[in-house]
Amino acid sequence: MDNRNGKTEGARPGGGGGGGDAEGGVTGEEVRAPRRWRAEAPKTLRSPAASAASLLRRLGTHVRQFREGSGLRLGAAAPPKEGWLEQPLDPFNASDGRCFLQRYWVNDQHWTGPDGPVFLHLGGEGSLWPGSVMRGHPAALAPALGALVVGLEHRFYGLSVPAGGLEVAQLRYLSSRHALADVGAARLALSRLFNVSASSPWICFGGSYAGSLAAWARLKFPHLIFASVASSAPVRAVLDFSEYNDVVSRSLRNAAIGGSSECRAAAAAAFAEVERRLRSGAAARAELRAELGACGPLGRVEDQAELLGQLQALVGGAVQYDGQAGAPLSVRQLCGLLLADRSNCSRLGPYGGLRRAAQIVMRSLGQRCLSVSRAEMVAQLRDTAAPVSGVGDRQWLYQTCTEFGFYVTCEDPGCPFSQLPALPSQLDLCEQVFGLSASSVARAVARTNSYYGGQSPGATQVLFVNGDADPWHVLSVAQALGPSEAALLIPDASHCLDMAPERPSDPPSLRLARQKIFQQLQTWLRRAKESQVTDGI
Repeated sequence: MDNRNGKTEGARPGGGGGGGDAEGGVTGEEVRAPRRWRAEAPKTLRSPAASAASLLRRLGTHVRQFREGSGLRLGAAAPPKEGWLEQPLDPFNASDGRCFLQRYWVNDQHWTGPDGPVFLHLGGEGSLWPGSVMRGHPAALAPALGALVVGLEHRFYGLSVPAGGLEVAQLRYLSSRHALADVGAARLALSRLFNVSASSPWICFGGSYAGSLAAWARLKFPHLIFASVASSAPVRAVLDFSEYNDVVSRSLRNAAIGGSSECRAAAAAAFAEVERRLRSGAAARAELRAELGACGPLGRVEDQAELLGQLQALVGGAVQYDGQAGAPLSVRQLCGLLLADRSNCSRLGPYGGLRRAAQIVMRSLGQRCLSVSRAEMVAQLRDTAAPVSGVGDRQWLYQTCTEFGFYVTCEDPGCPFSQLPALPSQLDLCEQVFGLSASSVARAVARTNSYYGGQSPGATQVLFVNGDADPWHVLSVAQALGPSEAALLIPDASHCLDMAPERPSDPPSLRLARQKIFQQLQTWLRRAKESQVTDGI
């Protein structure tokens, strides 16, 4: 096999993976994926589980697909290569010989050779597409720095799902700690497969949850990962994420991105009108269902809460992905809809704008209606069959219940939306789906912060990049913690915006931030060369 330019897939047919200590990394085996894993699953679910978190994740998937899905339509000289690593299901138990196949993508077009740097783009809670190594800022940096770009899909997501379904006993092997063990194993295995020099610096990139993994990979494996760029990385776990809507509310007033105090007031009025109609009897609820495109009736309180949560996620999504290619709505567009009927005194007012916003988002996501049935959502989340979509709702719910929390609430007096769904109903999902009590979820969140250090992780050579319009930046590191824990806070920027492909419309603040990221990488790579000389390499 040509380790540089040859086909990276199918180098060895199977073979058992061994166990080992996660801190040292477990070596992986490269294999050919079974045929049943070959075809990508459908990109859109017609009847998705009804939850605000699910809608936000589908918006994120839609934006990433738009951004990365065009990576192979750019006339590239060579498409990225797909490969598979055989990884231990339980890397913390050397006597457990069970394995799964983990997918990766490789772009070696700009690699200067075995001594060149390697950019390891980590996948998060969803599929990783070939565009992950062809499009976006990490890939755009490769030509100037001569880097090999590798994208590693997260275990239990996309096509990297272990055989055996998603029973709770199987999901025990889904956690950030297991994912980090995979990173260490992949780092060692891929170094062998591509003849990467022992002196080559490996730099992790990731956005959102994968950004946290990038930072933690450097924290836990400083001997394997030389540095990391962590974009929009929520490194602090939190049970009640009320701060999310604090930022959404502030962003709706931000004139720099099209917001205003009138827009924020209109959003509050729209939600007040929805709640008024929900309280006004069966006829009013039936009319509301028809106007908002709800899939089912709205008689049950729990179904009303799901509707309000999805509408809240719709507004939050406009802020979270503001200005990004593929996003159905920007803040400016949303505010335009909410304020459109002020002049003609329409009876619909801001509520009519919210209704139109819901129609736009549903159409963009390929959904025929807003699924509001709590019972249907619980039934879907209890389904333990192999997933039919790369979104992975059951898997991500499990991770929030056992590690992170991240439950967005609106119970503070200043929140402009509905107080529903409240935190207890969100925590109750962990009980209904996995049998996990609210107290166990709270303990899990505390353990995560204790293990990784929360917003003071103590990792060196990590650059945290955030946008101050992104609701998730409040859980990340927005200010430098020291000379080796740098941070960039981009004014008016949304979630993971720095990782997107460059566009002529990019504001100067974003261009400057990308320039600083490039300069930081140059500094790190210079440091790597200096250490090679010092060590006599």
